[in-house]
Amino acid sequence: MDASQQSVDEFGERFFGSMLGMLEVMSAYLGDRLGWYRSLTDDGPATARQLADRTSTQERYAREWLEQQAVIGFLTVESGTTADDRTYAIPPSVAEAFTDGTSLAYLAPVARMFGSVGPVFPQLLEAYRNGGGVSWSELGTDAREAQAEQNRPWFEQELAPALAVVPAVQDVLTRPGARVLDVGCGAGWSTIGLAAAHPGASFLGVDIDPPTIDLANANAAEAGLGDRVRFECRDAADLPEGTFDIAFAFECVHDMPRPVDVLAAARRALVPGGALIVMDEAVAEEFAPNGDEIERVMYGFSLFVCLPDGMSSPPSVGTGTVMRPSTLKTYAEDAGFAGFEVLPIEGFSFFRFYRLS
Repeated sequence: MDASQQSVDEFGERFFGSMLGMLEVMSAYLGDRLGWYRSLTDDGPATARQLADRTSTQERYAREWLEQQAVIGFLTVESGTTADDRTYAIPPSVAEAFTDGTSLAYLAPVARMFGSVGPVFPQLLEAYRNGGGVSWSELGTDAREAQAEQNRPWFEQELAPALAVVPAVQDVLTRPGARVLDVGCGAGWSTIGLAAAHPGASFLGVDIDPPTIDLANANAAEAGLGDRVRFECRDAADLPEGTFDIAFAFECVHDMPRPVDVLAAARRALVPGGALIVMDEAVAEEFAPNGDEIERVMYGFSLFVCLPDGMSSPPSVGTGTVMRPSTLKTYAEDAGFAGFEVLPIEGFSFFRFYRLS
């Protein structure tokens, strides 16, 4: 409905629904971070006292959370008539969404990402008033882990098959001795996923966040790929020129304060004829009011995470999460790329793939 045509009661009803959703996300953050969902999944149904004992938390808070989770329909009550003896259980669908890190439906990291915003709200308000921003490092462990865990199942299970449908990409990745660059690699799951699928190639992932690079190297070692995969904390501007056969930038260009500089550095790092594959949010082609759910969620991420991160390192172009294809095309052209195409990859979470050449 057009906002100009709704009554105040209709808007109030909508906002009340939004408030309920926000409270469910906040309660999911508690269940995730305190280990309550995990305990109910791994150890079975529990009373409030049992859950508190298992997780070294306070019984009174556990009881309130359990009751709230049952009221909103996340948990079920198996038995008991009093507050002390009610036994709560987690349905399989909720257990998968909140505890199975291998599932494409893993949702706990979403709550964790927005939970990371709480401690920095004063800095956000300051930035909104006077400029600057809040960097990824300031968001801390919650955000760092959430970003990595949210994308991990997709990168490990679906990334290589998705790229395999594009001959211009697959031919390079399967070439013996191919050298692959992952710009803004984060915790390394994109690099690791591609390396596992392409044993004849070597990979370098770069990122500017030191703790993230430490995490990426640990992940590569655990995956047994340390001989072909390495991660370095470095600026893309320092990359050796004419070295890599193909490069990737997964869900990071919109965060960059100076994306043209990074894209230009990636272009110089490629061998002649090499291409850069960019994966970013599949937002609408153009801005329009009353957008779809993807637009709505991406503007939410932009307000609280991505735009403040990009603005934290001036001078910044201030892209934000909602990077339209036309915006990326302009960045690519300014960086010296002559070719720009949207790749025929669909159904890969909320993302769109581009090839810059």
